[in-house]
Amino acid sequence: MNFTFERWTATKSAELYGVDDWGAGYFKVDDAGDLMVMPYPGETGSAVRIRDIVDGIKERGLDMPVLLRIENILNSRISDLNDSFLSAIADLDYKGSFVGAYPIKVNQQEQVVEKITQFGSKYHHGLEAGSKAELIAAMAMLRDKEAPLICNGYKDEEFIDLGLYASKIGLFCILVVEMPSEIPLIIARAKALNARPVLGIRIKLTSQAGGHWSDSGGDRSIFGLNATQIVEMVDLLKQEDMLDCLQLVHYHLGSQISNIRDIRIAVNEACRVFAGIYNEGANLRFLDLGGGLAVDYDGSQSNYLSSRNYSLNEYCVDIVEGVMTTLDEAGIPHPDIITESGRSLVAYYSMLLFNVLDVTRFRTDSITEPLPAGCHPQIRYMHEAMTGLTFRNVQECFNDILFYREELRNLFNHGKISLRERSLAEQIFWATMTEISKKAKEIKNVAPEIEDIDRALADIYYCNFSVFQSLPDAWAIEQLFPVMPIHRLDEHPDRSAILADITCDCDGKIDRFIDSHGFRRYLPVHTLKDSEEYYLGVFLVGAYQETLGDLHNLLGDTNVVTVRLLANGEFEYVNEQEGDTVSDMLSYVAYDTKRLMTRFRETAEKAVRQGLISASERREIKQAYEAGMRGYTYFER
Repeated sequence: MNFTFERWTATKSAELYGVDDWGAGYFKVDDAGDLMVMPYPGETGSAVRIRDIVDGIKERGLDMPVLLRIENILNSRISDLNDSFLSAIADLDYKGSFVGAYPIKVNQQEQVVEKITQFGSKYHHGLEAGSKAELIAAMAMLRDKEAPLICNGYKDEEFIDLGLYASKIGLFCILVVEMPSEIPLIIARAKALNARPVLGIRIKLTSQAGGHWSDSGGDRSIFGLNATQIVEMVDLLKQEDMLDCLQLVHYHLGSQISNIRDIRIAVNEACRVFAGIYNEGANLRFLDLGGGLAVDYDGSQSNYLSSRNYSLNEYCVDIVEGVMTTLDEAGIPHPDIITESGRSLVAYYSMLLFNVLDVTRFRTDSITEPLPAGCHPQIRYMHEAMTGLTFRNVQECFNDILFYREELRNLFNHGKISLRERSLAEQIFWATMTEISKKAKEIKNVAPEIEDIDRALADIYYCNFSVFQSLPDAWAIEQLFPVMPIHRLDEHPDRSAILADITCDCDGKIDRFIDSHGFRRYLPVHTLKDSEEYYLGVFLVGAYQETLGDLHNLLGDTNVVTVRLLANGEFEYVNEQEGDTVSDMLSYVAYDTKRLMTRFRETAEKAVRQGLISASERREIKQAYEAGMRGYTYFER
């Protein structure tokens, strides 16, 4: 890293970490160097220091890591989506309306789904269920009889019956046919239960979007009916006098569609299919575009995988205009538009906060003391390369220092040099690499391997969290999330680091961070202070991360705290959920915790009989074991 040493300011930190780019108006850095969060974009009068929230969490007895939810942001995201669509509809004189359906799979937590139905009620914002369990949850959580309950996914007889019963009790439930084999089963169950279903059909588009989820569309997509299967379904419904039940056409292009052009192309194709089905006599009322509204994780406003090259307003206008233009040409009435946006609703709502526990540093100061007498010649050659480094021979020195290190490692492996000599060689190596890095920053054109030295020199900050539990997409698909300190932002970030979690796995790390030019391999951070906790936050984690997390090393769910921000800049804690205990995690993997404690007590008693410990020590050890069983799975101070 290379920063000019003029006075560092909080404004520079905001620029460095891209807060104004990815924050969507919900975050800002104040002059005192604290990261602040706002309930609605730009409402600075209601902004609250995240560090103040953390302090309150600690005072209430909860440890890091914590998943912090800001309740108002979820309300804001729902309102923005619905209001933007309704505004586009009014401006373009579109004759249909808009309604949203939140896909439960994006974040199935009860508190999240409950708040979405609460905040979305004024818009009749509904839910989408893709499994039997999600449908059962939705049937209980959704109270608004005008809000759609979209049933996607593979359906057995029980799933279909539940959807039909939902209709019978007054819920606006739509069974979307995903597979041709579902059609006769739905017809049979509807007759058996004397129910008239509302049906949808998922169509298989030839259009595809780029990115991780490109296989959601195209000829080889898993779900959806092709043109021939669509015609066969229409004919079967006609035979059964049920074509009027078919009211919705649905497609799904992908989860994070970065390019607006892909969205427009898919809308046009879907409308052509919609028109064809309508002309067959179907009573079509809804066009469901599925999900895909992307989140600009890196703030680049581009078609990178972790970004999007369009605004919310552009997204809504392009969809409404695209539907209207295509269907007007075909003389088809405008349908009500449904989108199943989930990621864009809940991503901003949650952030993962954790403390740094320790650090390993690779940067080494220059070695000024003379080499010890009698050290190996290769060490002397390496030292000469270090002391002879100039701007003119950076590449040559880089090549030499790598060669000498490899030679010395081989000598050590063959017993030719001592452990102390190897240690000295490593110190010289890292000191030389540090100096090469400094000089390379003042040279216009250097080799890529020299540009990458900063990554090799980055510290390792050991952090109190699990990538696999809380940020699985960062590991599995290299999803970029904004990561930054939440305080000390008025100080110069004098170190660069990668973040390691507390799992015993080399993949348990974050070493890709957002940057205006894509990503960088280290995070600018501050030197740790002995007497002060250092807090980092990972942002925009509300979508998928809580549900996809696994039990690696039996590290469980973190503590969860929900906060409501008030108009006067104050806040209140509205919900807290304690994270998993060790006992919880052992139960998840089929251990009988009572039996474990019995077995351990027996082992401790045997140790007393063998004279290894006293009876009083047994009591102390047993209490420690039982306390550990009740404790948080993460590091506790």
